[in-house]
Amino acid sequence: MSAATGPVTDKIDPFSKKQSVKKPKQKRSQASSRYKAKGGTELVPLPQLKDALPGESQELFIKKLQQCTVLFDFADDCVSELRSMEVKRFSLIEVLDHIGKSGVLVEANYPEVVKMIATNLFRPLPPAENAEFDPDEDEPTFEASWPHLQIVYEIVLRFLEAPEFQPTIAKKYVDQRFVMQLLELFDSEDPRERDLLKTMLHRIYGKFLGLRAFIRKQINHIFLKFIYETEHFNGIGELLEILGSIINGFALPLKAEHKQFLIKVLIPLHKAKSLAQYHAQLAYCVVQFLEKDATLTEPVVRGLLKFWPKTCSQKEVMFLGEIEEILDVIEPSQFVRIQEPLFKQMSKCVSSPHFQVAERALYFWNNEYVMSLIEENSPVILPIMFSCLYRISKDHWNQTIVALVYNVLKTFMEMNSKLFDELTASYKADRQKEKKKEKEREELWKNLEKLEIGSTANSKTVKAVPPMSPNSAPPGDGGANYSPYSPTAHRLMAK
Repeated sequence: MSAATGPVTDKIDPFSKKQSVKKPKQKRSQASSRYKAKGGTELVPLPQLKDALPGESQELFIKKLQQCTVLFDFADDCVSELRSMEVKRFSLIEVLDHIGKSGVLVEANYPEVVKMIATNLFRPLPPAENAEFDPDEDEPTFEASWPHLQIVYEIVLRFLEAPEFQPTIAKKYVDQRFVMQLLELFDSEDPRERDLLKTMLHRIYGKFLGLRAFIRKQINHIFLKFIYETEHFNGIGELLEILGSIINGFALPLKAEHKQFLIKVLIPLHKAKSLAQYHAQLAYCVVQFLEKDATLTEPVVRGLLKFWPKTCSQKEVMFLGEIEEILDVIEPSQFVRIQEPLFKQMSKCVSSPHFQVAERALYFWNNEYVMSLIEENSPVILPIMFSCLYRISKDHWNQTIVALVYNVLKTFMEMNSKLFDELTASYKADRQKEKKKEKEREELWKNLEKLEIGSTANSKTVKAVPPMSPNSAPPGDGGANYSPYSPTAHRLMAK
């Protein structure tokens, strides 16, 4: 037993470092986690549809669709299936060319077309290999079966956009289950697939009126799960892009469910770590809502201030950009309601030691419309901003920021010179008071230090008086004034 187990235990090294050498990044290709590949089935080329007789084309088209439902594992380098893969690819191309022709989309073809689409597209997605995927640095995982999938997606779009397409017939097959499976595919790591899915879902939303509310509800669920559970979903940006066009078509006045979606879903999406991947689409959706209903401005701005980043300068710059987009469409009456909390946050951003945050905040004063709003409300905004601007102009480390601050102060002075002078005088008076308090504080500490030094010196000079025996007289007294020993008197003498 020991001889058998000896060589095994020798191979175990508990101190070995795993992944000590980082492998170079390369393009990765990953297949689906399951395939319905029919083992040993070899596809036989069928006659071409363009050569078929008018009476035979319908039957041949159905056979081509059925042939396209056979799936292959592209991750398996099996030479024996290469010929069948190529046969299927040619069949898909023929279906793509044929499906848009007149007289093809008869009612009998709808279930076969949808079945072929569902069989090819709907599949379990493989687990992410890189949990901390960064689109700016890491290469995405591409779908291995893309040579077939791409043609299938093109068939779907041509099917939905065909002049003879009838939603009343197709809705029997393109139902809620179909939409749910379609939305699950948005988590694909392949950006090419997500881009075609976006177009596909947009066409379905436009064609099937009965599915619109369901699609919005399911997207809502995906967002809430992303915010509060997983914080991972690859297709957030694409779904937001679809929502941008959907929001643009909302009728006025906005329904309560749409307003709730803005406040409860879109605003909390700002707190995710991966905000940079979809912020442009998210900001567009928020601005679309405010253009529809200006009264939503206050809850939106206060929601952004609630989720304002504290330690991530990159997210802070994105928030500032979105705030400027909101101010571009804000009404003066709504600006008055949010100016005080907004510019308190702006003063913190201008004072930020990170120069990109301070620079982005100071660029607000280059916006003509924002400047007009500030000028109208200068009695409120100028006192909030003045102290931080004046302080930065004296002690900020970055000269570019100092130059921008000087320009802002100059603008404020031209805007309301009287108030500017009053604030300058008040600021200087406050600074004098602070300096005086600081000086008094320093003197107080110095006095305390002197007292402490004096008390320490006195304690060292005190000498203890030796105790006297009860029957002995003090020296030099001759016993004339002698009194018996008293402990109390001894303590007083020692003091």
